[in-house]
Amino acid sequence: MNFKTELQERTDFAEAVIEKYLPEEHGFSGRMAEAVNYSMRAGGKRLRPVFMREAYQILGGEGEIIEPFMAALEMVHTHSLIHDDLPALDNDEFRRGKQTTHIVFGEAAAILAGDALLNYAYETAFSAFDMAKDEAELQRVAKALKVLAQKTGIKGMLGGQGVDVENDGKPLEKQLLDYIYENKTSALIEAALMVGGILAGATDIEKLEQIGSKIGIAFQIQDDILDVISSAEELGKPIGSDEKNNKTTYVTLEGIEKAGNEVQKLTDEAVGLLRELTDEKSFLEELFQSLCARRK
Repeated sequence: MNFKTELQERTDFAEAVIEKYLPEEHGFSGRMAEAVNYSMRAGGKRLRPVFMREAYQILGGEGEIIEPFMAALEMVHTHSLIHDDLPALDNDEFRRGKQTTHIVFGEAAAILAGDALLNYAYETAFSAFDMAKDEAELQRVAKALKVLAQKTGIKGMLGGQGVDVENDGKPLEKQLLDYIYENKTSALIEAALMVGGILAGATDIEKLEQIGSKIGIAFQIQDDILDVISSAEELGKPIGSDEKNNKTTYVTLEGIEKAGNEVQKLTDEAVGLLRELTDEKSFLEELFQSLCARRK
């Protein structure tokens, strides 16, 4: 089986898990559920749940207890995209080739849908407690929830977004840009790998965090590059938004060539750390390498 087929199978599995946990669209709050589900069903790479399940399986995890966390993490991620696209932030009209949530449902509904989705993510993750077979699994679920909360909150993704917004349009030094990338993008990828490891009963969670950090920053730098060299058709969203919003990126600081070299360097370092956790070449390693060269 080739890489593309394997990736599609894993993405399809993640899609099925996410679909299983989406809220029902009925009652007085049915319109909010509709906005949530519109956003969740807009597609995307589903990288974070795929990362999580791969780490879980590589490190010996078995069973369905990983699934609520897969869905929850993608809900957290999608909530951030709904809010990122709002007029007060990036003011984007398209995401993943579809109209953004605030364009379809209105700005107020999009704000509330994002809020609802973040809370619903935790409702979903908490359901893993009902799946735990013994005290050891209960403890793993609790530890995984702590990581999910920390990597989502003020010391993680939301903290990175806050600093990004505070400095919007200002020239940034590399140290501050690294902070934004580490938190705004890497934090959820770190969470994916760490939660997978924790639920599998692994002990070297710090190494998984390091891998996630490197891959997250590499992923964001590649996004910077694609915002310059790709097309709206390929990306499924407008290009040139960084320039339009006067954003400092690795491309504006280092140029495209150096930025590309940094993507490869960070990816190679992440793969090196991954090989310390598993003796054989894994699908996760191939996935890391493919992200380094992606065009969308």
